[in-house]
Amino acid sequence: MKNAIFISPNFPTNYWQFCRALKDNGLHVLGIGDQPYEQLANHVRDSLTEYYWVDSLEHTESVYRAVAFFIHKYGRIDWLESNNEYWLERDAWLRTQFHITSGFQEGDIDRIKYKSKMKDYYAKVGIPTCRWRMVDDFDGCMSFIKEVGWPVVVKPDNGVGASDTHKLESEEDLRRFLGQRRSWVPYIMEEFVHAEVNSYDAIIDSQGQPMFETGNVTPMSIMDIVNKQDNSIYYIVKDLAPDVRKAGRAAVKAWGVKSRFIHFEFFRLTQDQAGLGKKGDVVALEVNMRPCGGFTPDMINFAHSTNVYKIWADMIAFDHSETTVGDHVFCAFAGRRDGKNFALSDAQLLEKYYPAIRLVERIPDALADAMGNRMYVAVFPTLAKLEAFYRDALAEAKPAPAKKAAAKKATAKKATAKKPASKAAKAEK
Repeated sequence: MKNAIFISPNFPTNYWQFCRALKDNGLHVLGIGDQPYEQLANHVRDSLTEYYWVDSLEHTESVYRAVAFFIHKYGRIDWLESNNEYWLERDAWLRTQFHITSGFQEGDIDRIKYKSKMKDYYAKVGIPTCRWRMVDDFDGCMSFIKEVGWPVVVKPDNGVGASDTHKLESEEDLRRFLGQRRSWVPYIMEEFVHAEVNSYDAIIDSQGQPMFETGNVTPMSIMDIVNKQDNSIYYIVKDLAPDVRKAGRAAVKAWGVKSRFIHFEFFRLTQDQAGLGKKGDVVALEVNMRPCGGFTPDMINFAHSTNVYKIWADMIAFDHSETTVGDHVFCAFAGRRDGKNFALSDAQLLEKYYPAIRLVERIPDALADAMGNRMYVAVFPTLAKLEAFYRDALAEAKPAPAKKAAAKKATAKKATAKKPASKAAKAEK
């Protein structure tokens, strides 16, 4: 019987389904997490053969001891995964330490995690990338900016999501960033790309061939969502665009991806951009050697009437899958931000879209920066209906007429108070 270690089976809260699918395929599923066993939900416990609690997953030695314990008890480990961007480096380190050869090793980290290193692999297969340089000092940055123009984007070369990502639009912004950046973190500076994000999401077998493919579209900038604490939207496509499929498969070949669930991101230009291409062209953004985060696996299931948790587990257990893929629809995610006064209340939105709604949940705080605080997932047969849902979900209420009149009156009163007194008024005084 194969042995699989899954790091953090309890978070994100839907990832226990990867474990259940592995267990259903006959594997020993050995979980390592930072939540005490008695506090785990029953469905998480039931998805595991055994669980090892550590006080913190950040504790390298504790996690190392957990893996060693499982090897002592169950023998050789065939797979070790977290499917989580945050733990990819730890996963690779553990595989290297314990000679688990079914995934990336320590020596692979640079090319799969550092944005600057990714550029060469895109170049191998002819996928254009935006111009860039590593951040050094003010003069060095300004020489690059004189070449590409304002704005520019700076972010950690090895970062997770849009965390610590900044759009710089002036010398003042640049000086502020250089003064506040974390000195120990290498940052990359890139020209700003006018685009929406299109992804290639796939489960790849041991021969580097796709077992399942789809994608999503993010019309809004994740960087702006995080930095401006805005609402969040993205959707799973009904049918994967041929040019995204082509670019995704080419990137899989360039990186030599095997036996993984992946999420590769591309820009689709929203206007012509010198050096990159014409409006509508696909340009490289970055690769993520794990599934798209949060509840996206569930959204993929809703969009394609399938079970990607099962397909992934079939890839590990059998290197093929007979899991069916059914009708295709769009699956929309709308993440509302706390503190906003929405035109439709929660109850009104759910009542209006009840037949289409598939999932409504409070988003965990750890994911809220990029996803909002309360999510609504719904399916639609057409893009027009999906866009109408977004308008209803995110529209904010207009101020009531009485409040508007009071505000106008207060503004007028304030303006009058600031006017200089007339000569007659002064004479009266």
